[in-house]
Amino acid sequence: MKNALVTGSGGLIGSESVKFFASKGYQVVGIDNDLRSYFFGEEASTRWNIEKLSGEVEGYQHFAVDIRDKEKIEEIFRAYPFDLVIHCAAQPSHDWAAREPYTDFEINAYGTLVLLENFRKYAPDGAFIFTSTNKVYGDRPNALPLMELETRFELDPDHQYFNGIDESMPIDQSMHSLFGTSKASADLLVQEYGLYFGLHTVCFRGGCLTGPAHSPAELHGFLAYLAKCIATGRKYTIFGYKGKQVRDNIHSYDLVNAFYHFARDPRTAEVYNIGGSRHSNISMMEAISMIENILDKKAVLEYSDANRAGDHIWYISDVSKFREHYPGWDFRYNMDRIIKELCEVHARHV
Repeated sequence: MKNALVTGSGGLIGSESVKFFASKGYQVVGIDNDLRSYFFGEEASTRWNIEKLSGEVEGYQHFAVDIRDKEKIEEIFRAYPFDLVIHCAAQPSHDWAAREPYTDFEINAYGTLVLLENFRKYAPDGAFIFTSTNKVYGDRPNALPLMELETRFELDPDHQYFNGIDESMPIDQSMHSLFGTSKASADLLVQEYGLYFGLHTVCFRGGCLTGPAHSPAELHGFLAYLAKCIATGRKYTIFGYKGKQVRDNIHSYDLVNAFYHFARDPRTAEVYNIGGSRHSNISMMEAISMIENILDKKAVLEYSDANRAGDHIWYISDVSKFREHYPGWDFRYNMDRIIKELCEVHARHV
């Protein structure tokens, strides 16, 4: 039996990874100390999901350990011969990072280094999968020649990035936000450990990640938080760009399925842009309208002219590189299915 370590195992992608890889016969060990409740308050706590995994996933072992704790992380690596590490633990918010930049960098960059060094020492024949972010590109996508349409910003169909932004986009000379900077630092570390030590590592630079296991908060979890607000009548604030900002959204299952394809045939120091691509993308205005129609409720909206620093106006991922390397992978969820599922989840809690 193969062994997998999942960090941030109570979160959206972490919990999906636990369930998915356990179903494939892996013995799964999870690390999550519910820092999300520290970041965003009790309503964003992942404790419920951790308890659910412990009760439902056979053989699941959980450790409420901080990834910055070198001694405890090393104890876990020495106790289990890991074939796979899926690193999802992170401080995930632009705005929160500016409040506590030391904490953000320690978790996102230093915590990743702690895991990589133990991976190198104790699991060098395995695969290391890092949940990176499109924020490593900073606000460079905002320099694209975008057109303002009725409900969204968009690129000309003849533009090289119309089908999505690929891995060739530079990361230099752009505003990343402090969150984007700490994640970019971790991204480079993951690549460097692959190149320098010859390890199987990969960075998945995700667009918006979503799914029913999200514990949404105002500062993180766009679609899930929007569905929650409309379902409960809570006010939702749109930050800038007239609500026409565009995001591609990938369901947690589809992303973790991509992890699985990589784990079966890992490569060295690889980087992939991953997201909903042209298959699954939506603007803020379009998402509000769709959720209102599904729930038969009007959103309570507030508009702020000030966009979040470094926020993208338009971002769609080009996933063609990953498709070329792993042609057996494909999407299961489109935008309609994703939003309907989120509406069902949050309508149940009204």
